[in-house]
Amino acid sequence: MEPFNFTTFQPSNNQYILVIGGKPQGPFTIEQLREHKIKPGDFLKTAAMDDYKEAHEIPELRELFGFSKQALIPQYFGNFDQRLMAAALDWFFVSGVCTIITFFVVIFINDRATRLIVTFSLFAVIPMIKLVYQIIMESSAKQATYGKQILNIKVCDMQGERISPGRAIARNLAKLVSVSTLFIGYLLSFFSKQQQCLHDMIAGTLVMKDRLF
Repeated sequence: MEPFNFTTFQPSNNQYILVIGGKPQGPFTIEQLREHKIKPGDFLKTAAMDDYKEAHEIPELRELFGFSKQALIPQYFGNFDQRLMAAALDWFFVSGVCTIITFFVVIFINDRATRLIVTFSLFAVIPMIKLVYQIIMESSAKQATYGKQILNIKVCDMQGERISPGRAIARNLAKLVSVSTLFIGYLLSFFSKQQQCLHDMIAGTLVMKDRLF
């Protein structure tokens, strides 16, 4: 493999905060980072980044310093309270949108019986829409529903990578098993080192939270 030629890649104007001895320092330019001889496992962030990342996770630094992206083993997990709050927010968002749409639909319906049918159909429609919403969002680039994004947690596989739509379907359908056990499937997270619920164990997924300093 030929050595990386720095002249072939034009760095951005990003400046990075570098964690040195456990304390954030900087900001540093790319040239200053080169002088610090950063390693793939050093933690950095720019003003535009929400959280610190290891150098090998940042595409620009991989290009400039020739780092290879390493597999990340999740170490920080969403706890039961965070997951419960995220679920409550998602139910609120989905129910709210469905209710508003139904309200405007019912306005234009003159027949009382039809209005009642449309209104009560919400009890069946909302869970179905929420299921589709969760599958799409958890397998998206964000890896999280809006509720999870607010709580800074996301769904991943056992290596911390984005899950496929198929695995997202398996995870969400497996929640029926967690519920059918009188919610004991959810309480298993208290006895799991990785805070997995039963449906996570079945689908081979984790709920990971961002690193914090």
